[in-house]
Amino acid sequence: MSRIIPCQKHLFDIPPGIHYFNCAYISPMMRTAKAAAQVGLDRESQPWRIRPIDFFEPVEEARGLFARIIGATADDIAIVPSTSYGIATAAKNLPLAEGQKILTLEEQFPSNVYTWREAAALSGARLEVVARPEDGDWTRAVLEALDDRVAIAALPNNHWTDGGLLDLVAIGRRVREIGAAFVLDTSQSMGALPLDVGEVRPDFLVTSGYKWMLCPYSVSFLYAAPHRQQGSPLEENGMNRRDGVDFARMAVLKDEYAAGARRFDVGERAHFTLMPATLEILRQILEWGVADIQATLSHTTAAVAQEARDLGLPSLAPDKRAGHFLGLQFPRRDFPNGPPDSLPEALSEAGVYVSIRGSSLRVTPHLWNDEADRSALFEVLKRML
Repeated sequence: MSRIIPCQKHLFDIPPGIHYFNCAYISPMMRTAKAAAQVGLDRESQPWRIRPIDFFEPVEEARGLFARIIGATADDIAIVPSTSYGIATAAKNLPLAEGQKILTLEEQFPSNVYTWREAAALSGARLEVVARPEDGDWTRAVLEALDDRVAIAALPNNHWTDGGLLDLVAIGRRVREIGAAFVLDTSQSMGALPLDVGEVRPDFLVTSGYKWMLCPYSVSFLYAAPHRQQGSPLEENGMNRRDGVDFARMAVLKDEYAAGARRFDVGERAHFTLMPATLEILRQILEWGVADIQATLSHTTAAVAQEARDLGLPSLAPDKRAGHFLGLQFPRRDFPNGPPDSLPEALSEAGVYVSIRGSSLRVTPHLWNDEADRSALFEVLKRML
């Protein structure tokens, strides 16, 4: 049974009077991660302290820790700098033919769209966009769109604007039935919503690290299923080749890549400043447990959703959205122009940080949020509405 994790604000550098409900934008860094990054930065300022093994051991540990979060193995994980890098890697390694389709969602985040538009244009395939369902049931809408012309389903776990949830196990089953490839952008869910690649069975999965994974900017992860690990990387370098750890013999060129998904690693993956911070965070996420993080954040968003509903700001039903994510809607009949123009400034003046995405006020808490944060949010909303 999942537990509610006590408020962890003490682990983050969040000053009094700051009420940060914006994890979907960018997460604050844990104090221990910041300290680890500083140690790494100090070491980079004295490079004689950097040993050859430092290019490899921390990276391999990060692979293994992230693999545990998703039920994979270290061999399945590549270190990449961004979602777009991972999506481009997937696109390079998935066949497309004229007349086939790539399936995406309406208003899907651009990092999982632009590459597919280009791939469709080059191959003669077509990008098919699943319209936002009026009842909020993305799973049904996607399943209805999955026919035998779909070659690639490129989807998120939940929508980035309002948290609309997709049942990836059911969708993955249908994707395999029609012989298509399954590519996932989990940047708005990984680290806060449990996912087991053994159940979902994606071909490729990528996540940006700087949101719900709480990692430094420019550290992200790519999962490649075992049957996709013989593909071509975006870049060629000595580190992603067999025996790349042997600096003394690096001038001896090799044709064979490193084992597993390591061939897809970005160059300069060691990140002597960022990787130590990343390791601190991955260990902490595993200690908390993603299921417990989800239970705790679901409890927080349920309370926010109820109070917002009383103000006339509805949101998706709990069974239609991810528990860590909330998009408060401004109904057109009451707010024909969307959220009031003065609302963002009023919120920031009160130290309340959220995002406005379309007609939604996106409220995305994490374990640092407490009752005082919620009170500050609604003090502004009640005054402005």
